[in-house]
Amino acid sequence: MSDALKILQAKCGVKDDGSFGPNTARAIAKHYELSDKRGAHLLGQAHHESGGFKRTKEGLYYSTPERLMAVWPSRFKSVEDAMPYAKNPEALANNVYSDRMGNGDEASGDGFAFAGKGFIQLTGRSNYRSFSSDMRLPDVMKHPAFVETEYAFESALWFFRSNNLFSICDKGVDDDTIKAVTKRVNGGTHGLKDRIEQTKKIYEWLS
Repeated sequence: MSDALKILQAKCGVKDDGSFGPNTARAIAKHYELSDKRGAHLLGQAHHESGGFKRTKEGLYYSTPERLMAVWPSRFKSVEDAMPYAKNPEALANNVYSDRMGNGDEASGDGFAFAGKGFIQLTGRSNYRSFSSDMRLPDVMKHPAFVETEYAFESALWFFRSNNLFSICDKGVDDDTIKAVTKRVNGGTHGLKDRIEQTKKIYEWLS
């Protein structure tokens, strides 16, 4: 369970009880100057991605090597290859995220330091650097764990801005528009039903 929602509520001037509802949604939209449509899409997607604003860190704990082989077949060709990374999230992140997304090699530790964090998971040193620069938050590069808590929402907001998602959001809150946003966030349509339900519910609250 993350304290990120409580921190966000405190920033927006509502009771920081960690419970997401109409008052919190309206306060967030007002604080970050989001229109009803933009706020609904961003919050709806963030709600789904974070399991109701509860998860702000990528789950990298896998209890068996077989599961690792299923998730990362190109990385782990055998049980022997995967065994050192089962039940070892730090080692796993350093392996699977090494030498890409601006990360260094496995020994650098970048994979774990810059693993997915925030309400919409920010991943990779390059993305953290862009987020840090664009949002003028230099402390992020020294303390990437801040994205789990202090900047969980800001990183999601940055993702929407930097990927021009708000231009899609402005088209409406119909199923097709939510599907289009989902494809940009998820790379597919995983969890589309819930994303539609959450986005439309929040839009009702905001409008």
